[in-house]
Amino acid sequence: MSNWKELGAAKRDSVNALIPKAWLLLTPLPPPAEQRDVTGKFIQQFLTPREIEITETDAVGIVKNTTTGTWKAREVAEAFCHRAALAHQMVHCLHEIFFAEAINDAQLLDEYYAQHGKPIGPLHGLPVSLKDQFHVRNVETTMGYIGWIGTFEGKKGTGKEKVFESEMVVELRNLGAVLYCKTSVPHTLMAGETINNIIGYTWNPKNRNLACGGSSGGEGALIGLKGSPVGFGTDIGGSIRIPAAFNGLYGIRPSSGRLPYEGMANSMDGQNSILSVVGPLATSVGALKLVMKGLLSQQPWLHDPLVSEIPWRDEKEQEILDIVKAGGGGQLVFAIMPDDGTVRPQPPVKRAIDIVVKLIEKLGHKTMEWKPPSHSRCNELVFKIWTMDGGEDVHAALGLAGEPMCAPVAASYGVKKEQCTASQISALNVLKRQYQKEYMEYWNRTASHTGTGRPVDAIIAPLAPFAAARPGMYDYYGMTTWVNLLDYSTTVLPVTFVDKNIDVVSPEYKPLSAIDEKIQKAYDPEVYDGAHVAVQVVGRRFQEERILAITEILGDALGKHVV
Repeated sequence: MSNWKELGAAKRDSVNALIPKAWLLLTPLPPPAEQRDVTGKFIQQFLTPREIEITETDAVGIVKNTTTGTWKAREVAEAFCHRAALAHQMVHCLHEIFFAEAINDAQLLDEYYAQHGKPIGPLHGLPVSLKDQFHVRNVETTMGYIGWIGTFEGKKGTGKEKVFESEMVVELRNLGAVLYCKTSVPHTLMAGETINNIIGYTWNPKNRNLACGGSSGGEGALIGLKGSPVGFGTDIGGSIRIPAAFNGLYGIRPSSGRLPYEGMANSMDGQNSILSVVGPLATSVGALKLVMKGLLSQQPWLHDPLVSEIPWRDEKEQEILDIVKAGGGGQLVFAIMPDDGTVRPQPPVKRAIDIVVKLIEKLGHKTMEWKPPSHSRCNELVFKIWTMDGGEDVHAALGLAGEPMCAPVAASYGVKKEQCTASQISALNVLKRQYQKEYMEYWNRTASHTGTGRPVDAIIAPLAPFAAARPGMYDYYGMTTWVNLLDYSTTVLPVTFVDKNIDVVSPEYKPLSAIDEKIQKAYDPEVYDGAHVAVQVVGRRFQEERILAITEILGDALGKHVV
């Protein structure tokens, strides 16, 4: 039997061989020291003006053209397949390539339009990329595990290999989307960097000194290079929000049960105390709304037993728009959480929060302090829940091929531990519920302080202590994980870029904790210069429409106001 290195290399080579020869880069990329940013003009040099026009249009603009017959679905698919192929060669962001199938599917859409004079659905001709947890017919799902190559989730002879499709894949096809690639993940999915023994490390295209994030890191990197207009990731501890932030994108972590997860591969499947959720990443809020509305129109609650019957609610979005209009109360109230009491963010993230606070006030809205129940207590619960099986699942999956565990995962799962008993799991679930109740009532009580008669509308908070992690240095996840335990609807708002001349460490800085000190010491303005910086906008459970409306208001204002 081949060893894990040979199996990984063979898989990697088989995927790379699917890139058409005409799309191969003829010379190696310059090193990051010479060319840290491969987005924008760098990748554009390999594309035609028409390909640039198509791939730099957001998802809403694309479907305006494809659903009216102005653009052919095939031309759009070819442009994004080309740009995705370039992106993969630059930062290693793809696990699976099925460009030929996608172009054929797009051709069929064009033929349907020519015959019927109308689109097949609201996403007609829209290319959509998928994190490598989705099962797609004729395509493997490895999730970064060498032992999953040639199997269905590590098992052989199931009859599902390359035949079975995840529920959301079926729905996206029904809507007219064109599926063309699956993107890279850290094996196990439990890391804020993307690395595995098949494709190696996925780099941040804006600053190749840095991580692209994880675990939906390939999605973040691909969309950051505009090799996809919109894609789907998952989030159990920050895995949509982290790559969205690190790559300057909008993203949403919906509450569990809003979008269908049925039939997707996962780590620790059956761990239901903190559920992984699926959600989109894109270059605009409009794109997030477009695909969510489309999926909810498919009534996923009829096919996924964990989806709640909540169609898209225009009235919830309108509530926010009415508030900000004259005569509608006029003011939104934002709680500002500059840190979580254990770690303070590095200078670029601190400045991003300051920018958003000034913007909110300039728009005539209000801000207030946020001093919630202890986040350290929450995060302690999260990590206990994540390791309830003692690491059995991840060790078993890696053991299929005898492959080593990548370092970012080994920090949490390197040593197998004793599994929790049923009684211990029950006790953790009680503590989780009590914490959720405590946080809920804290939020409710803010109604007596906001001056609007409503509780706080959203929280502005950092989602990582850094603009992006340096490789091997993602040492603190507490700024994202509290959202998962509380199951809040949360978006990412891109704000600015690191500026080495502005974002400097104050000589008077006093660390909050040992981990805070470690993270502050890891900041180097020179290394970080030019990286994207973002914040998260946190709403309550099932408030996706409201929080997207708020994020769009802030995002539009950031584009229009100099703060």
